[in-house]
Amino acid sequence: MTALRYVAIVLVALLAIGWLGFQIPPAPFTPYQASGSNSEPATIPLPSDLPSPVRRYYEALYGDQVPVVESVVLSGRARLRMNGLAFRARFRFIHQAGEGYRHYIEGTWFGIPVLVVNEHFVDGRARMELPFGVTEDEPKVDQAANLALWGEAIWFPTLWLTDPRVRWEPIDDTHARLIVPFGKESDSLVFAFDPQTNLLLTEEAMRYREVTGAKIRWLNTVLDWESFAGTRLPSPASVHWMDQAKPWAVFTVKEAVYNTDVSEYIRAFGL
Repeated sequence: MTALRYVAIVLVALLAIGWLGFQIPPAPFTPYQASGSNSEPATIPLPSDLPSPVRRYYEALYGDQVPVVESVVLSGRARLRMNGLAFRARFRFIHQAGEGYRHYIEGTWFGIPVLVVNEHFVDGRARMELPFGVTEDEPKVDQAANLALWGEAIWFPTLWLTDPRVRWEPIDDTHARLIVPFGKESDSLVFAFDPQTNLLLTEEAMRYREVTGAKIRWLNTVLDWESFAGTRLPSPASVHWMDQAKPWAVFTVKEAVYNTDVSEYIRAFGL
């Protein structure tokens, strides 16, 4: 065997091992230990003035009474694509419903964290701490974060009924528009519903991805449904910037803890 052939075999083996490391899912995070109230949530009657596909959606999930969600901690696994690299990850999302959130994500290799993301959207301002730098005090990033704040309520959709600052507008028998606050202005997302099951299919919006450049169509797609805390929620769900060929992320929720005190946790870093 020549030296050149030996080197080639070693390189191929190393690449194969490297690829394999990105296919191994990480262990789940330790279950979240709830603090404060985590009792049975209050409920409100389903409003009578909703667009028809929205009303059918909530009836399919909850019937005529919908729970009031004040906070949620979501944990699970993900498949991510960043800078052309696909890898496995685990995540924890903390939401103060309609007010702010924190994203903590660990990208892993052979289950070992090699990429850590800390994102905050608190008091109307976004701060993104990524492996290659920190971004904050950027209006376009704030717009993107605000849409994530409302869009991620697919996992606690009663927020779209209980928050008095939002409103639904009809489009047709399978689509509706949600108007959400953004500082002193407003923004919107468009929802598509399955005409057979009445459940949510997609939500989309025009959203900034970078501090420079124009808005890009941002599409979230429900891939399946799982039962959490007595109701069906989207899991997994994909997140797709539509100028790219494939979704950049697929999130699979494994744990959902509602109505716990997250006032300090949402401002923290790491787990």
